[in-house]
Amino acid sequence: MSKLAFVFHTAPHQTSAGREALDAVLAASAYSEEIGVFFIGEGVLQLLQSQQPDLILSRNYISAFKLLDLYDIEARFICQDSLNAWGIDVSELIIDGEVIPRKNVAEQLASFDKIVNY
Repeated sequence: MSKLAFVFHTAPHQTSAGREALDAVLAASAYSEEIGVFFIGEGVLQLLQSQQPDLILSRNYISAFKLLDLYDIEARFICQDSLNAWGIDVSELIIDGEVIPRKNVAEQLASFDKIVNY
């Protein structure tokens, strides 16, 4: 079975990419136990707890990231440089993950057979 990596690199609620990526991750978990999710660049904004998408008439899917635990998706990588750039502390995130420097992201991604970018 292929090891799949999903990379979140877009901000939430601008487009449907974040919601679609999360749906894809959860659906893929039925076929593979080796899934990793990466949050880099604006993608780290997907994980902020205090979002209010209803103010812009957008669907609130952010709490669904908690399903990663239920689906046993434990390989979660969050870019430290991106958190720093946005002034985000890990305590503000809705899920836990391994916080790694940007220079280590490529190394981690190299261990996956397929990479899907959102």
